[in-house]
Amino acid sequence: MPRPLMSIPVLVLSCATAFAQAPAGKPSGAKTATRQTLVEFEMMTWPEVKAAIEAGKTTALFYTGGTEQRGPQNVNGGHTLMGREIVRTIALRLGNAIAMPVLPYTPNNASAQLPGTIGLTPELLGAILERVTEQAMTTGFKNVVLMGDHGGGQPQTYADVARKMDAKYAPEGRHVYFCDEVYAKAQGDFDKWLHEHGYPSSSHAGIPDTSTMLYLGGDKGWVRKELIATAEGDPVPPPGQRGQGRGRGQTPDPNAPPRKNNGITGDARRSTAALGKMAFDIKIEYAVKQIQGFLANQGKATAQP
Repeated sequence: MPRPLMSIPVLVLSCATAFAQAPAGKPSGAKTATRQTLVEFEMMTWPEVKAAIEAGKTTALFYTGGTEQRGPQNVNGGHTLMGREIVRTIALRLGNAIAMPVLPYTPNNASAQLPGTIGLTPELLGAILERVTEQAMTTGFKNVVLMGDHGGGQPQTYADVARKMDAKYAPEGRHVYFCDEVYAKAQGDFDKWLHEHGYPSSSHAGIPDTSTMLYLGGDKGWVRKELIATAEGDPVPPPGQRGQGRGRGQTPDPNAPPRKNNGITGDARRSTAALGKMAFDIKIEYAVKQIQGFLANQGKATAQP
């Protein structure tokens, strides 16, 4: 019997006690879009944006997605599709924020063998993040939060841009932040919970990705459900390694079994919508708490003589 992981936050453990009964459905915090609850910049008119900013929605949330192969079972736009739901729910929970359009390209490299990826370089992403931050400030926002659903570029590019742009705008009482816990911390804690509860190891296109896509878009065609039963790929590499045949100049282990090379790292066969809800809720909780902390500390700094 697996030993419970005591270091995982209470949220993860509380989710664990109920996830088996949690049905697939709309994300937690989701509401019917009305003029009072609209928080997506691209779904608002300019008078609605102006009125929202004047009413206190002065924080712009920039969430990056990505276009990347996600194994045979998941659609290539998974990062972006999940990102839209995540950032919208974060904005609703915060109450003082607007979700900006999700960027569908992040650092990655295309492949003819697995033709599902279209990527940027970190330098291009950095330039884009700087530009959209400047545009948000010109629009009237006082705070910009950068975050993403894809590991490429995190944390260096996002953190560097946030520091640079915050230094530019801080003298005006405006700020730029990098919310890293929505990705790294949330994902790491969920992976630990899965391991401690006997789930097989996985990373790219594995249980977290596939389960979240099942929860958010299982009824929208985001996942080829008939392929989940065979959604097993190459083994998860040991910490610090990139796996068989990956990386420039790396020679595959001649004693290793043949690669499946199907885009999956690990075993995604036990993916469920209920697990996806758990992963989604953790991301929302971590992001909201971290962003609220940013804004609260800003207020304290402003109050100091």
